[in-house]
Amino acid sequence: MKFSENWLRQHVKTDATRDQLAATLTAIGLEVEEITPLGEALDGVVVARIVSAEKHPEADRLQVCQVDAGGRTLQIVCGAPNARPGLVAPLALIGTTVGTLTIQAAQLRGVESNGMLCSAKELGIDADASGLLELPEDAPVGTPLADYLGLPDAAIELKLTPNRADCFGVRGIAFDVAAAFGSEVVPLEATPVAAQSDAQLAVTLDAGADAPRYLGRVIERVDATRPTPVWMAERLRRSGIRPLSFLVDVTQYVMLELGQPMHAFDRDLLTGPVGVRRARAGETLTLLDGRDVTLDEQFLAITDADRVVALAGVMGGFDTRVTDGTRTVFLESAHFAPDAIIGRSRRLGLHTDAAHRFERGVDPELPRTAIEYATRLILDVAGGVPGPVIAAELDAHLARPRVIALRRARLARVLGLTVDDAEVERILRALGLDVVADAEGWQVTAPTRRFDLAIEEDLIEEVVRIHGYDRVPTTLPGGATRIAVPSETQVAEAELRRQMVARDCLETVNFAFVDARLLAAWNADADSVPLANPLSGELGVMRTKLLPGLVATLGRNLARQQSRVRLFELGKVFNRAPAGDAAPTETLRVAAAVVGDAATEQWGETARPVDYFDLKGDLEALAAVAGARLTFARSSAPHGHPGRSADVLRDGAHVGWIGELHPRLLRALDIDQPVVAFELDAAALQARPLPKLAPLSKFPSVRRDLAIVAPEAVEWAALERTVQASAGPLLAGIRLFDRYAGKGVETGFRSLAMGLILQENSRTLTDRDVDAVVADVVAALGREHGASLRS
Repeated sequence: MKFSENWLRQHVKTDATRDQLAATLTAIGLEVEEITPLGEALDGVVVARIVSAEKHPEADRLQVCQVDAGGRTLQIVCGAPNARPGLVAPLALIGTTVGTLTIQAAQLRGVESNGMLCSAKELGIDADASGLLELPEDAPVGTPLADYLGLPDAAIELKLTPNRADCFGVRGIAFDVAAAFGSEVVPLEATPVAAQSDAQLAVTLDAGADAPRYLGRVIERVDATRPTPVWMAERLRRSGIRPLSFLVDVTQYVMLELGQPMHAFDRDLLTGPVGVRRARAGETLTLLDGRDVTLDEQFLAITDADRVVALAGVMGGFDTRVTDGTRTVFLESAHFAPDAIIGRSRRLGLHTDAAHRFERGVDPELPRTAIEYATRLILDVAGGVPGPVIAAELDAHLARPRVIALRRARLARVLGLTVDDAEVERILRALGLDVVADAEGWQVTAPTRRFDLAIEEDLIEEVVRIHGYDRVPTTLPGGATRIAVPSETQVAEAELRRQMVARDCLETVNFAFVDARLLAAWNADADSVPLANPLSGELGVMRTKLLPGLVATLGRNLARQQSRVRLFELGKVFNRAPAGDAAPTETLRVAAAVVGDAATEQWGETARPVDYFDLKGDLEALAAVAGARLTFARSSAPHGHPGRSADVLRDGAHVGWIGELHPRLLRALDIDQPVVAFELDAAALQARPLPKLAPLSKFPSVRRDLAIVAPEAVEWAALERTVQASAGPLLAGIRLFDRYAGKGVETGFRSLAMGLILQENSRTLTDRDVDAVVADVVAALGREHGASLRS
């Protein structure tokens, strides 16, 4: 919410300085995001009129202007493209400082110049530097510019939380400022305007609770060509809105001041009656910005004789807009439920001020005040003959003021301090709440504009934020504390993170929602959960895997000249729930993706690219934290490289995937080098058996190395299982330390060298014991896999 400081001060009187005002707004929960001073130090700048403008004799782009500065004519050399006779613009007189420049009499290409005609940017009141600041023709020549434009001023921008929708109008902010500074809000002049004609349009409501109130008024004989008053145009401009035309600017002005979005139709382009209903699938509308949109039942439509003419709560239609030719206007001021507006503008790629407010909630009692206020503004500036206000209402669907009990004892208990009764009542009344004292505290009636006030704790928050959070005493909690002892059978998430960092990986935190097209590229969109109200079209579904987002982050790093990237993420993925279960299933997963050299640049070893076995070692180290033994089986995952990826199993159950990404996928992601990655269920790496003490053997171990020749089709995991089963309890460990295929080994076979570690806890093993185990292992390998000792 952006607004003019001077505008706010007209609604609430306070002697606070600008800095004090900003600090207080932030302290009471209305965070000041930016303050832009406007029109500081404009002494010596006056309103002036160009009487004549002739071409400079020595410069094509300069003009020699005779300028009326109010009772005297000055010669000014000017290079602005819009300098012309009759133009009213700001003039900085000799001796005035504009920015860092002090104006002096000067000779410009041999012609005397006695001042400077100024642009808005040069004066520090706007960013427009395209030409001179054009003032209205009736601006009083010779008047100090600061007086005429209401300067100095400041544009203040607040970062509002969604619960404070009442502060999307200057007047709503004024209530908080009044409470904070012990002041009062100036009463609003919005006296109802009596009807002077019978002109009207019937209004019908067919959207139930989505549109429970709609007010309309016809105003005839309006002069739409009248310029927007300078005071109104400046307030709009300082609030970030560019003035367009008076009838449009009035609706924008009322919205900024009161918080009620409005719309103006050209009455002569309407047939009647005006209605509000759900759009029908396939209906189309040309919006004010010229774009054509196709609607469905999710949109709320404003209709004229059942023809869609506007998108309720979002934007008006192009065909019924007001123009300079408009002579009869139909004003709309309505209340639409937030649920009927939320997300509709984003579905169309729009963001409008009206939708921003209706999505968060607008006071249902505000439409009548707004339409009367707008009527008065139109009559004062553009004239006209107003008809009666036509109201269509569904009382059953309109919010009513809520009565909330606030107990004195509860207030003191929650805050830890006692606030005087008089101060509590002052704060609540200054915020616009009705307060009645009783024996235990107060009965407080919250106005309909305060959607965020529903329970006693809401009122306590109102009291403390105005009274001052800094006045709440700091105390340590009392009573016995219960220390939660972590389970020894569960590895903490923090431990998994530490292990991955120790393996030279950086943690990333990616959005839990991604582009549906990205999931489709990974063949991971089957059970995706679409968002009803996405932030954008590129973030429309919840992620079903961590790797799509993680690899996209890796790709962005590669594109920024990072040649070695090692990333991991620990987070949840989301899948569509089984039939009958509303909530999606959430699974905690851990993933890593690496690219580039296996080690950082150094002289200790030759550089080589990272491969499957490097990341497999990282994964096994991660599993070792929980004492887990992982096994690997050939994978058919579509995103994996054929022959260079594997399914990961623990205790025979599938828990994840590891391997190189498929080259086709990498091309789609615009990554031009191999990427190795894994993704597993975190639960499989967190569960661990309860640690048990075991005595160390007093007897030495024996190692026997075997070189076997096995078919290429037989995986090492299968060979390892056979060795473990046939060796029995004497096998303390197995080490695969060599692989060879080539000369001396039959085609279709490869040689694998392994070391068997044998040990007995009760005695020293003899050669006979070891030979028996080796014989059993060789026989089992030959019997089950067609393997044999290499000769």
